[in-house]
Amino acid sequence: MTDTTLAQPHPNQFALLGQRRFAPFFWTQFAGAANDNLFKFAFTVMVTYQLQVAWLPPSLAGLVIGALFILPFLLFSATSGQITDKLEKTRVIRFVKDLEIVVMLVAAAGFVLGLPAVLLGCVFLMGLHSTLFGPVKYAYLPQALDERELTGGNGMVEMGTFVAILLGNVAGGLLVALPGVGHTSVAVACVLLALIGRVVAQGIPKAPATDPHLTINWNPISETWRNLRLARGNLVVFRSLLGISWMWFFGAVFLSQFPSFAKEVLHGNEQVASLLLVVFSVGIGTGSLLCEVLSRRHVEIGLVPLGAIGMSVFAIDLYFASRASAPAAAGGVMGLAEFLADPAHWRVMADLALLSLFAGLYSVPMYALIQLRSQPTHRARIIAANNILNALFMIASAVLAGALLSAGFSVPQIFLFTGIANAVVAFYIFMLVPEYLLRFVAWVLSRLVYRFKVRGDQHIPTEGAAILACNHVSFVDAVLLMAASPRPIYFVMDWRIFRVPVLGWLFRLAKAVPIAPQKDDPATYEAAFERAAQVLREGDLLAIFPEGGITRDGQLQPFKGGLMKIIERARADGLEVPVVPLALTNLWGSFFSRIEKGGAMVRPFRRGVWSRVGLNVGAPLPARQVQPEPLRGRVAQLLAQG
Repeated sequence: MTDTTLAQPHPNQFALLGQRRFAPFFWTQFAGAANDNLFKFAFTVMVTYQLQVAWLPPSLAGLVIGALFILPFLLFSATSGQITDKLEKTRVIRFVKDLEIVVMLVAAAGFVLGLPAVLLGCVFLMGLHSTLFGPVKYAYLPQALDERELTGGNGMVEMGTFVAILLGNVAGGLLVALPGVGHTSVAVACVLLALIGRVVAQGIPKAPATDPHLTINWNPISETWRNLRLARGNLVVFRSLLGISWMWFFGAVFLSQFPSFAKEVLHGNEQVASLLLVVFSVGIGTGSLLCEVLSRRHVEIGLVPLGAIGMSVFAIDLYFASRASAPAAAGGVMGLAEFLADPAHWRVMADLALLSLFAGLYSVPMYALIQLRSQPTHRARIIAANNILNALFMIASAVLAGALLSAGFSVPQIFLFTGIANAVVAFYIFMLVPEYLLRFVAWVLSRLVYRFKVRGDQHIPTEGAAILACNHVSFVDAVLLMAASPRPIYFVMDWRIFRVPVLGWLFRLAKAVPIAPQKDDPATYEAAFERAAQVLREGDLLAIFPEGGITRDGQLQPFKGGLMKIIERARADGLEVPVVPLALTNLWGSFFSRIEKGGAMVRPFRRGVWSRVGLNVGAPLPARQVQPEPLRGRVAQLLAQG
């Protein structure tokens, strides 16, 4: 993290807009996204309605323009990722904005003189502009923001991007249609937006190169392949890249079908098609902004399964809602007022708004996770690999949607198939990367079953090995600790808990380490300590319940010596691992804890619903200062804080 990232705490993600490390960057990317879409949409309208171009018929204009814009992502993403890792990022951003000014000056001449061939060349160059900006856009954020700000910052960027897309499309359509001055107005607007973006970019603080000694491979084919192999080196990151690319596949299906869906299914005019785009963009923006609130300002990938569920539910319901749409009077098309007067159409818009909202919940944590977990020296190249995969998935969505339409399937049926496919793909991803599913369970438990409040979570290390030592009150203590930590935790747990239905499966999925008393099972006992040592060697978080079992009377039990054995093994590996004391509060007597006269998990509502529980986290203790009794005293102090 550079000096530019050190800032005072702020109340929410919107406060970032008042800080130099974020605001100039945000408005730079906003202006660029708006300009991309103003230019593309104005050009599409021009060749569709205003010019007769024999070699570019209106039916193919949108397809050709879209394909030309996305082509640079396939050709040059790998190269742009290398450039971003090698050079200081603000320098790259300013170069990209200089390029945008040059391209928009050429495009301005194309609009004024009515030269479609020149404008097609500019479409390709603006695609190149976006290809160069993509890696630096997402590689800059983790250098400028800390872990607690990363979700909110990504949410703001996603929201800003979709608002800019919406405003750019609206402005492009309105300006190009102005009688007599439409083309000139578009030309002036494109150049003006490029200039604004460059002026704002001047205020972005420096973000040092992460791999300045990198030798750039200018062969895009071999480097693309190398980037994809590099991304595969971290399976959680690579499968998250696939998850994001699937989201773009999903979104591209809907965005590409809005015009025909509005006209052929909903029987609406161009204004209705524009309304669908507005609803979709507002939904994405809202979902993106909600991520920080729902994640408690951490990178909360537990939101990803929630987003996937919502995407499927409302995509499938959109199919049923669209079947209830009535045709326009006399076989014509509805205007906006007539469309909104039909209550059936409000269900369609609600489905569209909610599926896009859940898509925002799905995508933002994935982007933040990739930024957080990617090796800093390779981060831009990983993001470049993401852009390559995104482009491939969007092309595949266009081909598949076209094939289904040619085979006689309707647009609502395509939405239905996409919703079902999303459920299948999401399930597959979550089985491949169980961390998403585990975090989702932890998120649900800590927000919907309990009112879970965490104090002192800044003491949980965001990087490096550490031991978390916590009291043991219930069968879900580990799940609550998962919810409190921004990183995965490996748990050393009593082997008997793995026999509990559902919870045992969950802990095996989490790769928890079973431990048995040495006299009962010496092999399991030794294997547990070896696995614990391996976790610490790999720089991960290890959690242990030093009491050795769940309390039977609600009181803190004596700490056993297993913790000291783990510390000694780490020291033998040359590691002085800090120990973080934690105390779970108010869990005794809840459904998942034992009670004095009865077992756990009986009488579900014995403490009502949504009961208050908490976790108090203490400052890390150096390993050399840790002894069982003083550590127990520190946990007791944290418990007393309530």
